[in-house]
Amino acid sequence: MKKIIKIIILFIFLFVIGVFYISLTRDTNYNTSSLINKEVPEFKIISFDNLNFYTRDDIKKNNYTLINFWASWCAPCKIEHPLLMRLSQSKNLFIIGINFKDKTIQAETFLNELGNPYNVLAKDVNGKQSVRFGVFGIPESILINNDLMIIKKFVGPLSNEDYNTIINIIK
Repeated sequence: MKKIIKIIILFIFLFVIGVFYISLTRDTNYNTSSLINKEVPEFKIISFDNLNFYTRDDIKKNNYTLINFWASWCAPCKIEHPLLMRLSQSKNLFIIGINFKDKTIQAETFLNELGNPYNVLAKDVNGKQSVRFGVFGIPESILINNDLMIIKKFVGPLSNEDYNTIINIIK
């Protein structure tokens, strides 16, 4: 009986050590650099009005495409919105807005109040399409060239520095 108790204690001790080791060595930083210079994954996403589907072929005809994942309930999305409005003035940039897990009426109100910077508006009701792009939170934006290569990924709200980076790339 004492031998069984010692073995159980040893297993518990090894389990605890294993859990601590994994938690200490796990990379907790969200790193998307592996996506840069890779081709955009295949996707088929529904338009905001449920009338059309958009795929990779729809972005191939643009010099540069910025895909922006956003939601009306996302406070940082409101912060970056004026920069998206400024970017929408660029002739070399096509902007796709993918509304993420949002209620249609709230998303419409958001765009009516703040303006619509998107050339194309789509939605990802359950979040499955966004994961294909490596999106784990919003806002996130992905800059793609007409070869369907991911040039840059922006995690979090776009900043003035991000705006300048995008403008310099698309010149």
